[in-house]
Amino acid sequence: MPKQGKSARIILCGLDRALAAELGAVLAQQDQEVHTEAFRSPAECLAAVERLQADLVFISSDRDRYLGLLEAVGRHKPDLPVVVVSRRPEVSEWLDAIEAGAADYCAAPFESSHIQWILDSTLNRQAAPALYRTAG
Repeated sequence: MPKQGKSARIILCGLDRALAAELGAVLAQQDQEVHTEAFRSPAECLAAVERLQADLVFISSDRDRYLGLLEAVGRHKPDLPVVVVSRRPEVSEWLDAIEAGAADYCAAPFESSHIQWILDSTLNRQAAPALYRTAG
């Protein structure tokens, strides 16, 4: 976890190009270190997390993608917050993501204050018990 006032290392994993650019621009305005990675498998995303020593992952709202990543994170990096990102704010998607173990959910258009709230709440949160971080 980054120290107070330091930028976080954030990975945008599997987001389409336009969505990654939009979210990346908001994060960059907040002086965050942003990396965009393709998503072929949860293992590849976790390898990028290790390589970049990431503090936070934003992942596509594609249910198959985020469920696999949340399961892998629960086993290998339970303290790593994962935020599910969507083009549309759907309550059912938000609930599914949170129930699966996501730290949060956000949808475009991205407001700076909302993204800052997500950063503050996810990066400063105590690790959740494993029971609550397990997908499935």
